[in-house]
Amino acid sequence: MDGKNRKNIQIGCTVDIVLKKDQRSGNLTRGEVKDILTNSPTHPHGIKVRLKDGQVGRVQNIVTER
Repeated sequence: MDGKNRKNIQIGCTVDIVLKKDQRSGNLTRGEVKDILTNSPTHPHGIKVRLKDGQVGRVQNIVTER
């Protein structure tokens, strides 16, 4: 499932995000969602989230839903 719709992302679910520094390379970082930072229902580049370890990026894939 892709991360462009806010309704698909819940706190505690595991996601793959792209960090700002990795946008050119496309490297993904996996983690558990702590906060959802994007307020709009959709975003073309992915919903911005903060992971439990503090990293911030845009969701590319939702691995597991809670």
